[in-house]
Amino acid sequence: MLQTYLERMNSADVEAAISSNDTADTRAFELSPEARAQADLKFTYVVTCQIYGKQKEGQKPEAADIALLMQRNEALRVAFIDEVETLKDAKVHKEFHSKLVKADINGKDKEIYSIKLPGNPKLGEGKPENQNHAIVFTRGSAIQTIDMNQDNYFEEALKMRNLLEEFHCDHGIRNATILGVREHVFTGSVSSLASFMSNQETSFVTLAQRVLANPLKVRMHYGHPDVFDRVFHITRGGISKASRVINISEDIFAGFNSTLRQGNVTHHEYIQVGKGRDVGLNQIAVFEGKVSGGNGEQVLSRDVYRLGQQFDFFRMLSFYFTTVGYYFCTMLTVLMVFIFLYGKAYLALSGVEGELQDRALVTKNTALTAALNTQFLIQIGIFTAVPMILGFILEQGFLRAIVSFLTMQLQLCAVFFTFSLGTKTHYFGRTILHGGARYQATGRGFVVRHIKFSENYRLYSRSHFVKGLEVVLLLVVYLAYGYNDGGALEYVLLTVTSWFMALSWLFAPYLFNPSGFEWQKIVEDFRDWTNWLLYRGGIGVKGEESWEAWWEEELAHIRTFGGRIAETILSLRFFIFQYGIVYKLHVKGDDTSLTVYGVSWAVLAVLIVLFKVFTFSQKISVNFQLLLRFIQGVSFLLALAGLAVAVKLSDLSVADVFASILAFIPTGWGILSIAIAWKPLMKKLGLWKSIRSIALLYDAGMGMLIFIPIALSSWFPFVSTFQTRLMFNQAFSRGLEISLVLAGNNPNTGV
Repeated sequence: MLQTYLERMNSADVEAAISSNDTADTRAFELSPEARAQADLKFTYVVTCQIYGKQKEGQKPEAADIALLMQRNEALRVAFIDEVETLKDAKVHKEFHSKLVKADINGKDKEIYSIKLPGNPKLGEGKPENQNHAIVFTRGSAIQTIDMNQDNYFEEALKMRNLLEEFHCDHGIRNATILGVREHVFTGSVSSLASFMSNQETSFVTLAQRVLANPLKVRMHYGHPDVFDRVFHITRGGISKASRVINISEDIFAGFNSTLRQGNVTHHEYIQVGKGRDVGLNQIAVFEGKVSGGNGEQVLSRDVYRLGQQFDFFRMLSFYFTTVGYYFCTMLTVLMVFIFLYGKAYLALSGVEGELQDRALVTKNTALTAALNTQFLIQIGIFTAVPMILGFILEQGFLRAIVSFLTMQLQLCAVFFTFSLGTKTHYFGRTILHGGARYQATGRGFVVRHIKFSENYRLYSRSHFVKGLEVVLLLVVYLAYGYNDGGALEYVLLTVTSWFMALSWLFAPYLFNPSGFEWQKIVEDFRDWTNWLLYRGGIGVKGEESWEAWWEEELAHIRTFGGRIAETILSLRFFIFQYGIVYKLHVKGDDTSLTVYGVSWAVLAVLIVLFKVFTFSQKISVNFQLLLRFIQGVSFLLALAGLAVAVKLSDLSVADVFASILAFIPTGWGILSIAIAWKPLMKKLGLWKSIRSIALLYDAGMGMLIFIPIALSSWFPFVSTFQTRLMFNQAFSRGLEISLVLAGNNPNTGV
């Protein structure tokens, strides 16, 4: 409207021309009917909200807010799905209509269009289906799909007409069908995590997208500010693919669709729009999990297959490494760390490493010595920050880029990126193995509240904690049995980056948790954690309320026979620990026969029976309870007596007992993982309750291993102060401190 109003000064229509005095009146354009009419001709604004009809029926406050927006903005239109129940032949039939409404003079909804649909339009994922049902109500030759977390700036909006002219420019062999523009992530100032995420996003939507568009010609649609050629897309399958599961990353399929159907995706620096990014670690992890799962599904999609078939070799390589290849390489990186550590553990437990080192020293074979002392000098997770540094240099200059990067290092960005590496690997790998990626809403709110210990445990247990503890076990085994002629320094140099990765995976969620080291919060968290563990599941009980319900949800992804076989094969690695360590015990002497391994399994079986005896508490009758207590007491005494006799009569030492624990814990987890993979079979055999009780013990143990260091750290008040300054800017830090003062000692009243 402002552009129209000002440009009428140069128009040929003398009556429409305005005096120089009127141009100074900043509100004159809002009162001009000509300006409004011209703007309405050029521009329509359709907000699509599928559930507006239901919200109106339920008199929800959201519906009142939407109605108020329509009253205040005459040009605003709202598209929604209307469900109508009709009675035909004594049966209730549901009819679905796609409707477009605006506000009338009286402020009521006025229906403009109503299209009867053949059935429920929500067949696929909610968000793309929401776009698909409303695209028919748009007009004009260009369309911009705007997310709710997108902002705009007035001066940038004035450049939109210049951007639209790009549709008529030469962009190579074909005309542009998607005009890509850059984004400005404005949520970076909230916390250190938000700044990492916004800097990463900024480097991706400026530096990376620019290169992908030209010269690589493999830029697919990533950003919601992008402007589509509406006529091109609406005649070629729409802008959103919406098939459930496979089209979770619906944004990128628009680019696939455009490229496959003779379109051209470009990138321009005319304008930038604001974008709100996730600011809490849990939101970031859920978002990255969704994107990684979506990439796993893309690997299986026909679009990627066809693009791979049609591209020339160089364009295909560029496309691979900027989409699915990035996640595949990330997964390979983490797998290499595990293979390296398992290789080291094998060399240590078999004695091959010591023998090779001795031979290398005798023969002065420096090449063999160097090969044996291989090490990860730089943690690979940090390399994901390289594009960001280049983006800094490009946008800010070399010196400011160095300062920004050093500031980020002080804010522990290396911990965040290493943690992020684990998130991407887990979700991408799980989707490749089992499929079934899910769309997860992240909320995108300002998360500066304290996240409970149990909530973090639920989210990261299988993706980070289990794998982190496995790395720790491997490093402890190598410390105990590895060839350590070089002393502590050699061990530190060999394993420092692996320790860094393991500790990042275990403690990053609590390190980046607001008020994560406040003693009051820790006490509350422990109570909540124990309640969650011990609360029995049942019909209608959610995973947030009960460990049992959560555990069942965590197993839902294993559905196919191939998936069960894959899980079984992968779980066999946990038996390596037991096989290697039992031959290192003092008690076995020089015996290297398989009998030793067999005896170790017998000991494990006895331990499992003892565990079952102590956890068996079925309330049949009072007499049985007394008998059960008697059996438990006798079993405990017999176990102690057996251990004492073994120590006295054989060479069993205290070190052997600890070594056995180190051997049996992974074996138990391996058995548990295989049993979980074959859940239907275990239920038929009647072993499922026993497996569940062992799984509860493992989860309780893992939780305590992580919880104890956090609780100990919270005893020291400076740790919490340091964490608050590390995470938040000064305003938020002050706010957190004030909230703690206002809270007083209330949480501790019942303790």
